[in-house]
Amino acid sequence: MKSAVQSAVLTILKARAAAVAAIVLALAAIGCVDDLDPPWQLDHDRIVAVRATPPSIEAGGRSELDALLAFKGAPTAVRTPELAAVVSPMSLAGALSQEGGAWVVTAPDAAKLDEVRAELELEPGEPVPLVVGVSYQGMALFATKTVWLGRAAENPSLDAMMINGAPADAQAEVVVGMLVDVPLSVSAVVEDDVNWLTSCGTMHDFDLPEAYLRVELEDPTAGELAVVLRDERGGVAWRVWPIRAE
Repeated sequence: MKSAVQSAVLTILKARAAAVAAIVLALAAIGCVDDLDPPWQLDHDRIVAVRATPPSIEAGGRSELDALLAFKGAPTAVRTPELAAVVSPMSLAGALSQEGGAWVVTAPDAAKLDEVRAELELEPGEPVPLVVGVSYQGMALFATKTVWLGRAAENPSLDAMMINGAPADAQAEVVVGMLVDVPLSVSAVVEDDVNWLTSCGTMHDFDLPEAYLRVELEDPTAGELAVVLRDERGGVAWRVWPIRAE
């Protein structure tokens, strides 16, 4: 006969297993669904970027997950996942936990990391990729984030950002003209992945460090402008501005 504690633990384990299965199935289905909105469109329910802070941790280190979310008809927001689960390797499923509403990855000790390296056929000392699935809006939005275990790294900074020829850091609000090309730029190296997004106007060259925005007569004339930079170590940084055209 099971004790009350054993029953409670079994219930938790069953719920965790169901959550993992639901996230994995939903992630597998993402590739089968066509997204009709352009990838730079912020006026759309989507996960723009998932961030781990820090993105890469030494044995025993801790990293917290959050994401930049976009919404149809509403401003962007930074939120912790509603639900999260380790997707792979399952031998590290215990590295993810929920603490006070936050989802936290805790790297195991060096001996455990060596075991997982052998399991994944990695070289000694090579960082171990922990793939975590996250979900929002009652599991309607899904994404994965890889947190690297066994080495230390920080999220990147956004440097030398320019909007329409002026430094972007000092701009609390971006004001642009109609029917003109508005240049956008951010400092990046070849290995970086840059995305510019907006809910005002039309974005061009959205996936390049140097892009431009143009507000046509039929475009929305107010919304948000965002830039997201991902580096080769799994780091993510973003910045969002309110924007209007006049």
